[in-house]
Amino acid sequence: MRGDALHVGVSCVTVDGGPSAPAPAPAVSPKPTVPANLSVGYHVKGYQFTWDPAVYADYYELAEDPDGAGPLPESPIGGPLASASYKHSLAPQLLHQRLNASYRVRACNIGGCSDWSAPLVPDLTQAIGYFKASNTGTGDYFGAALALSADGNTLAVGASSESSNATGIGGNQANNSAGNAGAVYVFIRSGSTWSQQAYVKASNTNGDDRFGYSLALSADGNTLAVGAVTEASNATGIGGNQANNSASNAGAVYVFIRSGSTWSQQAYVKASNTDEEDMFGHSLALSADGHTLAVGAIFEDSNATGVDGNQANNSASNAGAVYVFIRSGSTWSQQAYVKASNTNAGDNFGASVALSADGGTLTVGAAYEQSNATGVGGNQADNSAFGAGAVYVFTRSGGTWNQQAYVKASNTGPGAEFGYSLALSADGNTMTVGARGERSKATGIGGNQADNSAFGAGAVYVFTRSGSTWSQQAYVKASNTGMDDIFGPGLALTSDGRTMAVGAYQEDSKSAGIGGDQADNSAPLSGAVYLY
Repeated sequence: MRGDALHVGVSCVTVDGGPSAPAPAPAVSPKPTVPANLSVGYHVKGYQFTWDPAVYADYYELAEDPDGAGPLPESPIGGPLASASYKHSLAPQLLHQRLNASYRVRACNIGGCSDWSAPLVPDLTQAIGYFKASNTGTGDYFGAALALSADGNTLAVGASSESSNATGIGGNQANNSAGNAGAVYVFIRSGSTWSQQAYVKASNTNGDDRFGYSLALSADGNTLAVGAVTEASNATGIGGNQANNSASNAGAVYVFIRSGSTWSQQAYVKASNTDEEDMFGHSLALSADGHTLAVGAIFEDSNATGVDGNQANNSASNAGAVYVFIRSGSTWSQQAYVKASNTNAGDNFGASVALSADGGTLTVGAAYEQSNATGVGGNQADNSAFGAGAVYVFTRSGGTWNQQAYVKASNTGPGAEFGYSLALSADGNTMTVGARGERSKATGIGGNQADNSAFGAGAVYVFTRSGSTWSQQAYVKASNTGMDDIFGPGLALTSDGRTMAVGAYQEDSKSAGIGGDQADNSAPLSGAVYLY
């Protein structure tokens, strides 16, 4: 029978021998009704969608069109939803990427799905997080300094004029007996919910210390460095005497660590050549692992040049210096004393600092450096452009630091303050530099740099490194450049160097939220942020 088809017939009979009735067909579920009353509530960087349960629904599908009428395709979010609600997090993206996003829902069962509901466009501004101190007080300057962990789940906020005399972690916030002592507040995110984790004070709180003036966090958020730029102890190095106040405005840095949810102070850090008015702690940077710390002291007065020069003299008033510290286990030590290659009085070297993720590249801004050189590697000897500013790039090999580049703007000019702010990508190969006093009225990217008709408009410059060679990649202005907008003093760069945020704290538009009217100038000094 190989190759022959085998046919088998089956029939059913009743007990009396007659044929049985055919089995009934399975019931077909009616098509669900369209869900009604799709609505949205708000939380920090997220939405809470709800709708009325639909008749015959077994589950629901919620879809997001990320740019509304734009070209991006609609896609489902949340998978099949068993209930008539969904909490949607926007944490994976920047809010502006959902500026015109719309959402709609449909009901489904085994028989199919209903039509989609009408699209809903949420008010994105209501998903912007709004944070306040746990002891809000007039004039505290909460938010003057910020630091965020790499995963975005830990936020540190400085309030450099907070006035409690508490010390350490979780002290009494209620009194105001130490004016301008300063404090730091740590917030954490669990899922989509933010809460305050710690209230942090110096171990030697004193009035006018300005603890919280500068901040830095490690990538995991477990190491926090805090600058107290006008702390007054004359101690030097690590763990010195905190009790005296004999070096007015010398400055200090405090390192805190988190174990689980508990914060504690690990180190009290001072310059190796502490002196009054140096303002050690004006700027801070931490490597990703938290083991390398760079500290700027903008009014340090030595005339030394390069790395590990003579710290003992005070013959170059307000020249500035940077100190590099490293941690081994739980022990901190100073690794380098860093000065400009062309140290001059008044240059404010250390006005800004940035470190690559591995701590091997250090960039330092000297906002009042005076050379009229342009580009990379120009003439440093000239002092004809007061307040033009410069940036210095240093690299570490083993434990040794060397200067790699001397960087100037492509349109160097007096008063530009190039280097007032800095940001580095994680690999150290992309650097952004703010020049808050730059004067061109150009707008956008690559505009006319030669015009100087918009005093105090500000600009940002993007540089990239190939091997050991630096070059300027972009000249960046606001989209609505205006005189005295001060574009550039606040800078942030994503780890891959592909997204940049720029603050302009004197921009004048009264628009609210994201993507508003830039042409209006009816809210003087209200400020704005631009994303590139």
